[in-house]
Amino acid sequence: MDFTIILINFTYAIIGSFVAIFMMVIGYKMFDKITPFDTAKELQSGNLAVGVVVAGIFIGLGLTFGLVMGMGLN
Repeated sequence: MDFTIILINFTYAIIGSFVAIFMMVIGYKMFDKITPFDTAKELQSGNLAVGVVVAGIFIGLGLTFGLVMGMGLN
């Protein structure tokens, strides 16, 4: 087994993970700017509806970038 292929795939996975986390932060900040309320304050006060929406954003972005990374490694 060629070690360079493993190293390249591992590097792609690490870079893709950082890009995915960065895009999740950008998506959260965009959601926070679009909505008329402060998302962080609503989450701290225990607003379950806002928590579910933010979780949906993270899950959706995570699935999207996970699929893109997976296809890029093949």
